[in-house]
Amino acid sequence: MSPLAATPVVRTLHIDRLAAGGDGVARDDGLVVFVPRTAPGDVVEAAVLHDGKARFARGALVRVLDPSAARVAPPCAHYVHDACGGCQLQHLSYPAQVHAKAAIVADAFRRIARREVHVPTVHAAPHPWHYRRKLTLALRPSGRPTEPWRAGLHAHDDPDRVFTLADCALAEPAVMDAWRAILRAGRHLPDAPALRASVRRLDEGVALVVEGGDTWREADVAALADAVPVLRAAWWVPAGGRRRLVFDGRGGAEPGASFVQVNPAMHDVLLADVVARVLGHAPRTVVDAYAGAGDAAVALARAGVRVTALEADADAVTHAAARLSGPSEARLGLVERLLPDALPADVVLLNPPRAGCDAAVPAALVAASPRPRAVLYVSCDPATLARDVARLAGWRIAHLACYDMFPQTAHVETLCELVPEAA
Repeated sequence: MSPLAATPVVRTLHIDRLAAGGDGVARDDGLVVFVPRTAPGDVVEAAVLHDGKARFARGALVRVLDPSAARVAPPCAHYVHDACGGCQLQHLSYPAQVHAKAAIVADAFRRIARREVHVPTVHAAPHPWHYRRKLTLALRPSGRPTEPWRAGLHAHDDPDRVFTLADCALAEPAVMDAWRAILRAGRHLPDAPALRASVRRLDEGVALVVEGGDTWREADVAALADAVPVLRAAWWVPAGGRRRLVFDGRGGAEPGASFVQVNPAMHDVLLADVVARVLGHAPRTVVDAYAGAGDAAVALARAGVRVTALEADADAVTHAAARLSGPSEARLGLVERLLPDALPADVVLLNPPRAGCDAAVPAALVAASPRPRAVLYVSCDPATLARDVARLAGWRIAHLACYDMFPQTAHVETLCELVPEAA
């Protein structure tokens, strides 16, 4: 890149739409420019950086010349003054966020899956603020012996910068209260140049997962638990090591370190719809792949379905197995390895992480004989969902809907129901 090409140029841009990551998209003399913190309909000045070769460029917002009707004043000071990267859409009204997410999902299917779809319905969240039951923060040394760690999030415009978080407008108040108590007792956390940790609300109390450091003494773990009465369980992932349970004061076996949907209210809405759509195919057998702690599997088993739950997280499998009874079962392992032996099944439910399915998973479904009556795919990433749907040759989309599990962010949960083309 030449020095000239590396110099940002301030341009006046009209923002047409939002991209999947939440950036505004504009066109400037044939060049596609992505500008964070802009809204469809904005006219802005942006400092555009282009290497002179690519067909797209990045822009940094300088000022809004003519604001869109969708633009609102962000209520969070961290979003405004610290460039917090945890949210991408606080500057949009909530109806505009919902509208943009529907368009993002439809666009992913058209571009990546090469499938024409209707713009899906988005089920709006009943609580667009303070909905998260889990909050993950970066910890850096503060230099203060009484409270040795400062905790915060990364800036969207500088991933190496971590600002100190005073409050999070997305987290449940109980989660923030627990974080503050843990930081006050921070001298009992592992000694390290940096840590990453998450606090998750359980049915009773909270769970803590700490990543980093080489040593976490039992005495310090016990002291932390004493200092934070709301703490019910703690896991530690040492540098280069595996997750281990270091403190357990739970009354039950609720898996506090396994995957959980962060928005409980929207989780319940999505789960009810998934179960209803699965049962609509009158299945006798269901494979629940990437089953997590087994909420869907348990609901289907109670409805009389024989469910085979597949999951790679041992704690989640233990919890699911404890709630299932024969002939339903939970199996531990990678879905791509377990799925062929779990087939045939009347319906297959897929709920993979953000990276989507291993290519062997859609290949197994395409090769299955007889084919399932339906595949229900739940995804938090429209791009990987569309990629995997493109791999399912011979299947058509029977239903597509979205659930706003993550208000104020560019993320959206999508349910895609597929049936064999001959059905």
